[in-house]
Amino acid sequence: MKQLTLVLLFISISNIVFGQEISKSTTQTITQSGVGLGSVIAIVTSWDRNKSILWALLHGILGWLYVIYFAFTRSE
Repeated sequence: MKQLTLVLLFISISNIVFGQEISKSTTQTITQSGVGLGSVIAIVTSWDRNKSILWALLHGILGWLYVIYFAFTRSE
């Protein structure tokens, strides 16, 4: 039982120490890939409205422009 506790303690300490570096590199990779929050919201709302992959891709490229358009034109 003591060995398990020590292993879990070691894993959690190493996660705190090294986890920040992993988080930074992951964030940099995601932001460098060019996928933003506006694009994701646009794709999801476009798919929900149109059920078309082509429209979803086009609206994903437009990003925030489509999100604003969707907010003004959606029906309750």
